[in-house]
Amino acid sequence: MHYIEDFKESDHVVDHYLCKQKQTLKTRSGKNYLSLRLQDKTGYIDAKVWEMSNDIHNFEENDFIKVDGVVLTYQNDLQLKVNKIRKSVEGEYDPSNYIPRTEKDIDALMRIVTETIKSVSIGCLKQLMENIFLKNPEINAAFQRHSAAKNMHHNYLGGLIEHTVSVMQICEFMSGRHKFINRDLLVCSALLHDIGKIYELSDFPDNEYTDDGQLLGHIMMGADLVKRESDKIPDFPHQLQSLLVHSILAHHGEFEYGSPKRPNTIEAYILHCADNMDAKIKMFEDSLSSSSGSGKWVGFNRMIDRNVRKSQFD
Repeated sequence: MHYIEDFKESDHVVDHYLCKQKQTLKTRSGKNYLSLRLQDKTGYIDAKVWEMSNDIHNFEENDFIKVDGVVLTYQNDLQLKVNKIRKSVEGEYDPSNYIPRTEKDIDALMRIVTETIKSVSIGCLKQLMENIFLKNPEINAAFQRHSAAKNMHHNYLGGLIEHTVSVMQICEFMSGRHKFINRDLLVCSALLHDIGKIYELSDFPDNEYTDDGQLLGHIMMGADLVKRESDKIPDFPHQLQSLLVHSILAHHGEFEYGSPKRPNTIEAYILHCADNMDAKIKMFEDSLSSSSGSGKWVGFNRMIDRNVRKSQFD
């Protein structure tokens, strides 16, 4: 298979890809064309169909399609100019080739989660974490396979557990460096902060927002899950529940970033900073990984609103 990460300018590509987005647009002269976003497990590429001929057969978003096209460079990014398309026939493609996946070992990440839960000394908090992550097969499986986002960061199979463990490890580090921090509350908040993503986003290969994801969002759904599960545990302290839920509600930090609350506790603020840092660093990492040129400057990254430079020097 000709993977997207291996595309080079002038390559003639004839292969099967997952069509993640499809739009019918118009040129300045009023002529219809198709704007597509194609995916395989190595990444995405924008594609354009300029000539709507009989060689462009019917297909929809999230269909596997066979394309015939040429790789071009447009505004410093690779783009595929497509001349032929047909819907793929089952058996012509291996679905596993089209699902981007974390490079980390998911089983090893889950062992870190399990060991962290074992280390929690507050009994009711430890029970809550065990009930959610270890004793609920549906949540356990979804937590390990879901992405952490549709587009912005860790948007691949296993992205949620990769991001969650990274945030938790940052919080663990911070808990030993400063005073007044409740370590158990902080690491448990970190493990739970994005648990609502398993309901906000659909399974692969779609990885699209669910109806509840659009209407409610992962912050509210995660907070609701934690409150519901902690209510099942006898004598779970109400104030501890509120502190835990507050961290989830506040982890985006500011109202303009979709956070229902701003952080009012040291644990909630550390969680917000750790979450923001891990997401932003991943965006830098993705920009640097996608660079195909030999220059020092990678280009402008819209997600982090800046031009990214490699760290090489002469």
